[in-house]
Amino acid sequence: MRAGLPWARLPWALLAALVLAQICYPLTGGSTRAGLTVATVVLGWLLSVGHALLTRGARTAAALVAVVTGGGFAVEAIGVATGFPFGTYDYSGELGPKLAGVPLIIPLAWTWMAWPAWLTAVRLVRSRIARIALSAVGLAAWDLFLDPQMVAEGYWTWRDATPALPGLAGIPVSNYLGWLGFAVLLAVALRPLAGSSVDRVDGRDAPMFALYLWTYASSVLAHAVFLRLPASALWGAAGMAVAAVPLAVTLWRARQDRAGTPQPAPRVDAPA
Repeated sequence: MRAGLPWARLPWALLAALVLAQICYPLTGGSTRAGLTVATVVLGWLLSVGHALLTRGARTAAALVAVVTGGGFAVEAIGVATGFPFGTYDYSGELGPKLAGVPLIIPLAWTWMAWPAWLTAVRLVRSRIARIALSAVGLAAWDLFLDPQMVAEGYWTWRDATPALPGLAGIPVSNYLGWLGFAVLLAVALRPLAGSSVDRVDGRDAPMFALYLWTYASSVLAHAVFLRLPASALWGAAGMAVAAVPLAVTLWRARQDRAGTPQPAPRVDAPA
């Protein structure tokens, strides 16, 4: 995918639409807010899967959908039916159609963030084990923002929310541990199915890094100021910082290095 081709601009266009939808979210309420939630998730899914397809090909995009979208739906269906591995919870009807008790947009949400979390880990660390660990933490820590926000909106409810993290009443610790464990399984499964192209990053991945950093910074701001959820702002800021802060520093340093690299002088041909 060459930078000058129109398709190369598609991830940036989708990211811009996603950012706009998220900016509008705290300014709305009721069914409009629920509709924006669904729209945001769909945009995020299209962004990540589309980027995987355009930059790494059909195999990687198919692996992302099979592992994360398919796996995410499976574990959610098991969770709703049995209470394992997250705890016992129920979804309301505000997030659209359900299958096996699970709103269809839920596995799309995990796909949306799993791909930038994986690429962030590839950008930051080299060993396979370190990448699995960092991408899993980078994905699961997002739920420190997501679950408190969605519970506050009434989109799902926990039947037994103890024990809970300080300040995050209504959500059991088992939820976060369950997502961390499942995120590890996603990372382990993605690489063999997606192929070696997911072991490297380049300039085409800038939209995914922007997505991850935007999600981090905007979530902190939204929870602390607009949604009035200061505890989740602090927990989420600490959790996602494990991946987001090193990513921001690494990208900033790389930009500084490029800015400081002397450019070759233009060639001047001697007169004939």
